[in-house]
Amino acid sequence: MCGIIGYTGHRPAVPLVMEGLKRLEYRGYDSSGVCFVQNRELHVIRAEGKLKLLEDKLAGREVSLSTTAMGHTRWATHGAPTEDNAHPHLSCYGKLAIVHNGIIENYQERKNDLLSKGVRFSSETDTEVLVNCIEDELKPGLSLLEAFAGALQKAHGAYALALLSPDEPNVVYAARQSAPLLLGIGAGENFVASDIPAFLPFTRDVVFLEDGEIVRITPTSWEVFSIDTLQPLEKKPQRIEWDLQAAQKGGFKHFMLKEIFEQPRAIADCMSGRVNLERLEVSIPELDSADAPARLRVIACGTSYNAGLWAMPLMEQWAGIPTTVEIASEFRYRNALLSPGELALVISQSGETADTLAALRIARQQGCPVLGLCNVIGSSIAREADMVVFTQAGPEVSVASTKALSSQMVVLLLMALYWGRKKKTLDRETLRQALRGLAALPTQLESLMPSLNDEARRMAARFSSCRGMFFLGRGQSYPLALEGALKVKELSYIHAEGYAAGEMKHGPIALVDPEFPSFFIAPHDDLFAKSKSNLEEVAARSGPVIALTNPPKPGMELRGGESWILPDAWGPLSGFLMLPAIQLFSYEAATLLGKDVDQPRNLAKSVTVE
Repeated sequence: MCGIIGYTGHRPAVPLVMEGLKRLEYRGYDSSGVCFVQNRELHVIRAEGKLKLLEDKLAGREVSLSTTAMGHTRWATHGAPTEDNAHPHLSCYGKLAIVHNGIIENYQERKNDLLSKGVRFSSETDTEVLVNCIEDELKPGLSLLEAFAGALQKAHGAYALALLSPDEPNVVYAARQSAPLLLGIGAGENFVASDIPAFLPFTRDVVFLEDGEIVRITPTSWEVFSIDTLQPLEKKPQRIEWDLQAAQKGGFKHFMLKEIFEQPRAIADCMSGRVNLERLEVSIPELDSADAPARLRVIACGTSYNAGLWAMPLMEQWAGIPTTVEIASEFRYRNALLSPGELALVISQSGETADTLAALRIARQQGCPVLGLCNVIGSSIAREADMVVFTQAGPEVSVASTKALSSQMVVLLLMALYWGRKKKTLDRETLRQALRGLAALPTQLESLMPSLNDEARRMAARFSSCRGMFFLGRGQSYPLALEGALKVKELSYIHAEGYAAGEMKHGPIALVDPEFPSFFIAPHDDLFAKSKSNLEEVAARSGPVIALTNPPKPGMELRGGESWILPDAWGPLSGFLMLPAIQLFSYEAATLLGKDVDQPRNLAKSVTVE
């Protein structure tokens, strides 16, 4: 959840680390800090709040002589987001400094042991306990590498760590267990970080660390060892092809707005190499080695869960595959029965979502094959799944996910088509309409985006002052309603509820009054008449209504409320036009209310802890 960068090389380290933290701030922004080695001493500077406050503290300090440093931007777990709890943490006797992403589950037991030895603590964090555990392991004759590994062998939980010592002023130690961490290999300089953009301006050569691995970097060398045995491990760098420009704002006010507008490109990139329009073929080579599953279990969290719900009817109708969709944090804590022939499909934008990773491991323990769907090459899910399909959406920086969802929807739709043809349950006319409609989507959406933004701004001005609201939909519009409510909550902090429209009269309609609007997602599909009835029930009770729908036709006119008209699209493809409208409404509402759109309070991009 937090962001880590460590550097040793030939450049001034602190400015470089600060630039890396700016590119990692999406991972957490409750507090931040840096530690650097200068004149064989550790210097730690920390600040509560966003990174700008740390920059202010560093202003005027002499830091240019240091060529080894590490930094951290925090999403609070143990301890409130205060300066005392900010990372890096020093050990009691000042011999070591550490930064940490994750949770040490047995920290209280270890802390009690250290307290009995006279160790004093200045924070509430599990991280300060861990750095003192490492210092406690530093017995005569042991190297720091051995002490580091010894402490980690006794630590239970998840961690990505970086460690500095003034006794080895040009060395950074790091380790990983169930939290993302990787190496950047440069010329006369090396890096460790939570994510590639932290060091991408300096190198494209990356080593992806596995769980249970520890690393030692100097300016001219890097070594990876097993935490359990300290045996050296063979690792090969991989070349990253995308550049940092893809992760910059490109003239947009916020990353979120940029990424909403990038959805036409993301959809096109998802289809690239997978759709042959002339031959009406879908190619997903990653799935060629296995039969279509007898059953499909989709497991995900948040927006990725909504993608799975959206795809469920396509898997059943086109591919004839019985499909269930589960929240990963619930799946992992019950005795789920996975049947022979079942495939677990885990979905995660980052490929590092802790609950989804845990579900993946449970499925594999039961002998169930796992297919991963994610956006990040080299991520934990990409490495641990039996098969993996990448969404190819490019980097997504804003905490609130946008283009990741549309790209997941594209790939899931293509999977349903692929399996449907493989099983001969999909007729050729449906395949033709789906592929031709999908191929036309990027151009159609590109031309539509400016008018969508204008209408979203108008609707937001009308409804952003409400005390709460419903998002309602039926069929494949129901997951979009869940996503709309999630986005409004994430960005504007307005309480919003996503409901299946048919469930509204089973209790929630009691909330409807003139100050409580309902946002209906009502395309002209087979369920439109039902949605229309639900809308009229709300309007009859003086509830304000926004209806996201298609151009009116005889018998399909809506009465009451405001209609937001979008072009017609074939079948499930209407969701790709309605999704950015929902996202832009949420964005504009949050902007009008003065909220931090890219970094909403209490949130972080990759949920790598429970």
